Amino acid sequence: MGLIERIFTTVFGGERNVIRDTVEVFRENAEAGAQRAHAVQGQAIAQYGAEFAQARQGGFDRFMDGINRLPRPMLALGTLGLFVTAMVNPLWFAERMQGIALVPEPLWWLLGVIVSFYFGARQQMKSQEFQRAIVGTIARVPQVVENIETLRALRADSPHVADTGADSRLALAVVSPSDNAALDAWRRSRA
Repeated sequence: MGLIERIFTTVFGGERNVIRDTVEVFRENAEAGAQRAHAVQGQAIAQYGAEFAQARQGGFDRFMDGINRLPRPMLALGTLGLFVTAMVNPLWFAERMQGIALVPEPLWWLLGVIVSFYFGARQQMKSQEFQRAIVGTIARVPQVVENIETLRALRADSPHVADTGADSRLALAVVSPSDNAALDAWRRSRA
């Protein structure tokens, strides 16, 4: 008993565990790791809460914050409105875009600078590329209008839309039976 007792005392005695201490070199103690993770998460939540805690603001400050939140949604909704207008009334849209194509280059630069300062880090080149894209789109407007006219001519209330002409003979040829060796062999096997 003395030898085994001394071995256990050496390994586990003195308020220490040699096996546990050795294993912790190679693998994290799950309980201690969970306590550290809990402490880190608590500190992160406290820091996050302190970061987003708002000081009491006056009425004017709240009003100005509300005003500053308007331009981005207004620009987004305005852009969607332009898309809808371009589809609903392409001629009206094309007239407005012709006017935009006549805006002098320095004014586009000024608009680009204002938008750049407001939204941050925008470049004047984007504005100029936008102008070139508008001119390219306007060049395609007559073709789009012609396509719309062609589509309107195909409406069901347009005369001669349902006239199939020579297509009716083709349709009859498709549904008439023809020689099919595999089908004939199948019919013979069923008889």
